[in-house]
Amino acid sequence: MLNKEKIFDGIHVMDGGLATEIEALGGKIDGALWSAEALEREPEKVAAVHRAYIEAGAQCLATASYQVSRMGYIEVGRTADEADAALLKSVRVARAVTRAFPARRVLVAASLGPYGAALHNGAEYTGAYDCSYADLVRFHRERIEILANATGDDSPDLLAFETFPSLEEARAVGAALAAWPRIPAWFSFSCRDDSHVAHGEPVHAVAATVARFPQTVAIGVNCVPARWLPSLIAELKSGSEKPVMVYPNSGEGWDAERRCWTGETEAADFGVQAAEWFRQGASIVGGCCRIRPAHIRAVAVNAGT
Repeated sequence: MLNKEKIFDGIHVMDGGLATEIEALGGKIDGALWSAEALEREPEKVAAVHRAYIEAGAQCLATASYQVSRMGYIEVGRTADEADAALLKSVRVARAVTRAFPARRVLVAASLGPYGAALHNGAEYTGAYDCSYADLVRFHRERIEILANATGDDSPDLLAFETFPSLEEARAVGAALAAWPRIPAWFSFSCRDDSHVAHGEPVHAVAATVARFPQTVAIGVNCVPARWLPSLIAELKSGSEKPVMVYPNSGEGWDAERRCWTGETEAADFGVQAAEWFRQGASIVGGCCRIRPAHIRAVAVNAGT
């Protein structure tokens, strides 16, 4: 892994939604393991999405491992060993794509979702878990240990703790990371409004807490509506001096009856908004659900990359 003190030097543009693009290529992501299903069955589609984002200007890729955990794999009839192998494979697939762009510096971030992601019930957007603090520490330590001991193309540049809903779970990750103080990591939170994380704690207080972890290199929010970002950026900056990263969703609605998305977010408009987020203090901008390569290209134009 890279020197955590300088890891984000010159890095301003993240990738966008992974599952959206896998689905657009005909990949199957409707199982409990989400984009990890494609990682197992159709890794070439995952690689194609990574490639599309680099071509659009992304300087950082999140791996297809958000939904990968021993607990989650065992619940769907797979094994802990298969989960560990999938973590490493997700990094290896992304790393192979970055090697096709030798003139570009592109980071590979191992995406690690919260405990709620393994429950397959949307709990990552509430933080309402029926488990102990020790359970949370153990859940996260299992994955961290696999990646911390990885070598060569299986080793990510940093860890990405994404869509975290609560201060308690962030603290649990801090405890789980304690044995590896030199590993770079970012923390990104889901939110219930423009000033509180999903579980209800103030964003500035959560940022202040995770900023004290020696591994933290950036703090942000993801899978939130773009309209909340001006306030959330201010909250993050008031709680910490770490680089601020934001990667919102498209803001489109899901029609459960017709099983389709409603509304549309224009790429050019997203790029204009990104320029404003940079001016407001965000250092790194990307996208989450339904944000596609065209949107990231517009971000890159406004980031000057």
